Order: sequence, then structure tokens, then C-alpha cells
Amino acid sequence: MIPLGQHPAPAHVIAHVSDTHLLGGGRLLFGSVETEKHLAQAMTQLENLAAKPAAIVFTGDLADLGEPDAYERLKAIVEPAAKRLGATIIWVMGNHDERPEYSSLLFGEEPTTDPQDRVYDIDGLRIISLDTTVPGYHHGDLTDAQLDWLAAELATPAPHGTLLALHHPPVPTPLLWAMEMLELHNQDRLAAVLAGSDVRGILGGHLHYSSHSTFAGIPVSVAAATCYTLGLTARDRLLSGSNANQSINLVHLYENSVVHSVVPLGDEVEVSSTSTEFIATIEAMTFDERLAMFSQKNSPFNRGEIDPATYSSY
Repeated sequence: MIPLGQHPAPAHVIAHVSDTHLLGGGRLLFGSVETEKHLAQAMTQLENLAAKPAAIVFTGDLADLGEPDAYERLKAIVEPAAKRLGATIIWVMGNHDERPEYSSLLFGEEPTTDPQDRVYDIDGLRIISLDTTVPGYHHGDLTDAQLDWLAAELATPAPHGTLLALHHPPVPTPLLWAMEMLELHNQDRLAAVLAGSDVRGILGGHLHYSSHSTFAGIPVSVAAATCYTLGLTARDRLLSGSNANQSINLVHLYENSVVHSVVPLGDEVEVSSTSTEFIATIEAMTFDERLAMFSQKNSPFNRGEIDPATYSSY
């Protein structure tokens, strides 16, 4: 489709998925949450997109207990969809994941307890998967060696800049006081490494709700979860998990801007529509014709006097 506004088509489209929390044996999370069904729904909705993502970034907590079968089930859902999309899968470690199973089952490497940091080149866009986990704990941190490694990687700018993907987002959590106990520690050390770099956005998870902020002057986007979300207005609860409002994010990168969009999961009740069969008609119109038909408040289209099935004659 041709651009209808003043911005060109995005240079990159990236899908951002987080906190799948799969269990081995197909067990339901908390006995009721169908994590595999939600993840499959997310993949279906990605495949429905007109502009297919070049990569799918999973920002951690892939498996709820780090079970080998959970990772196998994760791959069985994600890999076929990614292949159909032609998308690169980018895994990120989360505090519920275990490094030996993560490294061996997702990457075919020897099991290890070493940090799982990796770099991907997506058509000139660099995406860095940074492991913020602390073995045996749920909070996040980074070692001196990891920060040195990250600084060395960022010393050479990428053609289209960099996205940093990590599980523990370096953002305040004003709506969930209890989550402060599980945040990324020593955030100032990461900020010092990122200062002046080509990092255009930071993708995070962990919170189980969507949030946006800045860190070291860089936009931060937190994707909610495909498993369950945390209620932000529940009374008399420090934390309240809810089997509702699951979502994924889409990242559109332009030359001078990055757009993060939240995509709710599940079937929707459609109350109005215009068919894609009219794309060619709209593209054939001049700029002024589009303004007169679709922007002008008293146009025949906006007054409901023209059936979309017939406005191709205008």
C-alpha cells in the first residue's frame, strides 16, 4: 500500500512478545490460564498483519519453571509461524527461565550457566538480547563483564541503529509498588554504557502490563504478557493476576522515529468496517480528493450517504 500521509513506509517492522510462561506437559498456569492457546493466538494475529515483522522478539519468562518440555512446546508453536512469516526469532532470558535449558534447547548449545547475551543483524538493524537475570533470584542485574561486552558491541554503530531487548525494564513502576523489589538493580551503570550510543529503543517485559518511559534519553517500551496480566486497580492487593487483557506489541522503525503499538489478543466484536477491496480506489485518488471524501466532515462519505461498495466511482 502507498503511504497516504507525510511519512514513508517504515524501514523495519518488529514484533515484541513477552512473558509466555509455558509449563511442561501442557499444564495450565494457576490451573486455569491456557498459556499455549494465548501464544498461538498471538502468532495467528501476527500472521494476519499486512506488513509482516522481520523479527519476533520474546523478552523473557518464556517458560514458567524452566522445564525442558515447556521450551519444546514454545518452539513447536513459534517456529512454524516464524517460518511462514519469514521472521527471525530472538529469545531473551527472563527470571523464570533457566540458563542451562534455555541455552541447550533454544540454541542447541552445551548447557551453561553463563549469561545469555546475543547480537542479531536484521537488515541493518541491530538487536541485542541482553540477559538481566540473576541465577536463583527474580530481580535483575548485570555483571561487569556483560557491561564491558555491551560497550564493545555499541562502540561501532549499526547502519540502522540498535534495539536493546531485555527482561527487566529500567523504568519506575508507580502502579505496582511491590514490583520495586524485583526491578533491575544498578540501573545507573547500564545508563552510562548506553549514553551516546546508537540505541533507538529498549524493549522489556517482566511487569505483565504495558508501560512506556525513557531511560538515558532512550524510549522504553514494556510489552504486557501473553499468559496473564497484573491488575492495576485491584483493591486490597499487592499483586493481582488476571486472565485478561493479554497483548503483544509491534515496533515500527522509521528513519527518525520509532512507533510502539499495543495489539490486544483475542477475537474482537466488529461494529463497523471498510473492506480492503477499496485500497486500489483510495490509492487512485489524488491527495485533495482523499481530503474531500474522507477528511471533510460534511462529505457524502462522512454523512453516510455513500455506500462503501459504490464510492469507487468518485
